Amino acid sequence: MRWDKQAIDADQDGMLPGLSSNAGFVRSVTTPEFAGVTFHEVLAKSALNRVGAAGDLYGVTVNPYRGCSHACVYCFARPTHAYLEFDAGADFDQQIVVKTNVADVLRRELTKPGWDRHPVALGTNTDPYQRAEGRYRLMPGIIAALADSGTPFSILTKGTLLRRDIPVLVAAAERVPIDLAMSIAVYDDELQQSVEPGTPTTAARLATVRAVRDAGLDCSVFLMPIIPFVTDTRAHLGRAVAQAAAAGATSVMYSALHLKPGVKPWFMAWLGRTHPDLVPRYRQMYLDNAYAPRDYRHWLGARMRPILQEHRLEVGKVDPATGSMGFRDAVDPQPGREASIGGASPLQRADPTRSAATRGVPAATRGVPAATPGDGQIALF
Repeated sequence: MRWDKQAIDADQDGMLPGLSSNAGFVRSVTTPEFAGVTFHEVLAKSALNRVGAAGDLYGVTVNPYRGCSHACVYCFARPTHAYLEFDAGADFDQQIVVKTNVADVLRRELTKPGWDRHPVALGTNTDPYQRAEGRYRLMPGIIAALADSGTPFSILTKGTLLRRDIPVLVAAAERVPIDLAMSIAVYDDELQQSVEPGTPTTAARLATVRAVRDAGLDCSVFLMPIIPFVTDTRAHLGRAVAQAAAAGATSVMYSALHLKPGVKPWFMAWLGRTHPDLVPRYRQMYLDNAYAPRDYRHWLGARMRPILQEHRLEVGKVDPATGSMGFRDAVDPQPGREASIGGASPLQRADPTRSAATRGVPAATRGVPAATPGDGQIALF
């Protein structure tokens, strides 16, 4: 482990790999309840991260954790762990950085005069309701800080710990617009445990969607990623949409597998172990591109449309800057693009008088720090 010298019983401190200073480091913790996982507790200097393109197309995120014990083999965020000189494989799953003071730092940042209540997305890099949240309970403070400041927010998660905070979310929704989504990509129990070994079961996540809906809140389902030649059959997709509809999902977002360079080796190793016959097809599909070929995406859209129509579910709205939900003004979807973007943004619903001129002011001038490397990348789990 690269942070051995940072353990609680270390005789002397060394500088944390990948960081210019270890001034914010607190301790490293292992517990029997989390076998094989090490938590590295740090004191964050900032909580808000600006991500996305220049101009009006940007997003603001909060990431209480780095690394994720869900251990999804396809996780978009794996390469971000390299910033800390961890690897994108087992280290990403087992070396979890915890920003123990994130709620307090966030509250301070949200009270600065320059903060304009731009919507904040949680769950865009690593899951805020991964198992570590059961130990550290960072999310209630984050939710309260956002609601108290009048800041709209969204949460995308695979974690059933979300159910613990439903009362907090209901109270927050009375004060600010919020968007919730559960990521449920695989509807086959054996496959789900193979490709997402650290996640709650599909049934448990569907039950969480139902609990959110029963509490009177909307909840979308992210059917992402659809794994070519594995989960793209009519039977699997039909079962997925039917179960999402039965759980009360208000919309479904879907897209094909995306393999960034840092993710591709980890995913291909899994594919070679479990579906070796598919390796040549994947090499052809993803040889020079992180995205599935356009023809495949068009084919997938044609397969999904009648299934969604059968179950009277709409395609959800995705913020292109963060990969989260509903933060953009209405625009026409691009041909072949699976997830549409549209509807009034939570920011506009919260403050309809906000001028277009303000939306174009760079976040750096409004008290939003730029993201640290790897801290705010979109991850569709």
